[in-house]
Amino acid sequence: MRHVVFFSAKNPDDIDRIVDGLSKLAEIPSVKHFEVSRNRNEDRFGNEVDVIVYAEFEDDAALTAYRAHQIYQDCIDIVRPLRDLRIAADF
Repeated sequence: MRHVVFFSAKNPDDIDRIVDGLSKLAEIPSVKHFEVSRNRNEDRFGNEVDVIVYAEFEDDAALTAYRAHQIYQDCIDIVRPLRDLRIAADF
């Protein structure tokens, strides 16, 4: 199972704080693979996405455990006030 989330910052000065806050998600035990990065794309049609999270899980149960973990909630508390756009996809 793959989990991808795109974020935009309310203020570009907060992008590093968003990346740092989201990086803590890698510590959740049910994560098989985790990456968080600034968006390096410079697209002439739009650059709304500032940060990308990419994670892999063994199955739906592992993703559910990830979302229920306290670290996940802690990251929400850090990032939510700093972000504008959030789009998530699981496949």
